[in-house]
Amino acid sequence: MFWFFAAGLVALALLFVLVPLLRRRTEARVVDSAGSNLSVLRDQVTELDAELAAGSIGAEQHGLARGELERRALEEAGATADQPAAPGARGTAWVLGFAIPAFAIGVYLAIGSPRGIVGSGSPVADEQAQVTPGQVEEMVARLAQNLEKNPGNPEGWTLLGRTYGALGKFSDSARAYARASALLPRDAQLLVDHADALAMAQGRKVGGEPLRLVQEALKLDPDNLKALALAGSEAFERRDFKAATDFWQRAARAAPRGSELAQAIEANIAEARMLGNIAPPAGAGPAAAQGSPGAAAVGAVGGRVTLSPALAARVAPTDTLFVFARAAEGPRMPLAILRRSAGDLPTSFRLDDSMAMAPEMKLSNFGNVVIGARVSKSGNAAPRSGDLQGQSAPIKVGGGDIEIVIDQVVP
Repeated sequence: MFWFFAAGLVALALLFVLVPLLRRRTEARVVDSAGSNLSVLRDQVTELDAELAAGSIGAEQHGLARGELERRALEEAGATADQPAAPGARGTAWVLGFAIPAFAIGVYLAIGSPRGIVGSGSPVADEQAQVTPGQVEEMVARLAQNLEKNPGNPEGWTLLGRTYGALGKFSDSARAYARASALLPRDAQLLVDHADALAMAQGRKVGGEPLRLVQEALKLDPDNLKALALAGSEAFERRDFKAATDFWQRAARAAPRGSELAQAIEANIAEARMLGNIAPPAGAGPAAAQGSPGAAAVGAVGGRVTLSPALAARVAPTDTLFVFARAAEGPRMPLAILRRSAGDLPTSFRLDDSMAMAPEMKLSNFGNVVIGARVSKSGNAAPRSGDLQGQSAPIKVGGGDIEIVIDQVVP
């Protein structure tokens, strides 16, 4: 039933896209041809009426000639209406006919659960999991072939780029986006999608050609969310944390308020501020303004971090230790974060409102928090595979005797 309804929805999408496309091209030709013919026939009828009025022809001749003109008008209209759609319309229809199903299936395979349709481990599920990717590859190949035959189709190249991206073929995706951008050079979103695919193809690095495309997109659309996020990532790669913070703050204003994307951007801003030793914005509260370690206990937590003996051999004194607090329920971005050397372990810590990364994200604004500690080889606050970590159960803000044991390895 799932595949039946999915196929029906794809067919419905194709109906909405292809029928108007073909009808629009056909009607355009009908209107142009019919309008030209009728104009000539109207002129001839006018001449006949003038000759009748001048007495050059009789009423009988006038009637016969006018009837012949009307017959010819009907024949011309019928012939024009029977003309097929322009070859360009058929080409576009073929391209979109392959692109839309291929993109839909590609995205489903990338983020969906084919085995969940009939139950994991069943013969039908296993057969679908093996056959469907091959079918998608075939559809994508046919789409690419049709685009090579009809290269002047930016929508088709864009869909091909998205399909390749959903399948993880980022180099192919970048080439498809390049073809689309060549046809629509002032489309900011196309430039950004091209940059994103290139960055993924070169190991998630935005520097170089991806950055040039991002800068070009921002000239066309200064508030493009994806362009701002990528520009911030490139600045972060260069360890220009001030520029990264500025780009990400602009992105945060453009992101849907309260969305997961907005929370992820806020987390990036918090990390950039911490690594760049950038002060929170003005208005973050009295504690932030004074920078006093003696903040009120209601907006502070403290305790001690120790390292499990089983993991001691995996920690070097030059590794970085992060101690942070986040809301037990709500946004995942840190409310306060402290950076130290792993050589200080075991160590005491205190987190308070003066360490807030945003005015509205202070410890005192939340009742329960989770305290975490992580040893990072890379020096990045975001967790990476191989980092060592530990965390507390949810606790009330104001406690001063929390014990955190780093006893886990990030998978």
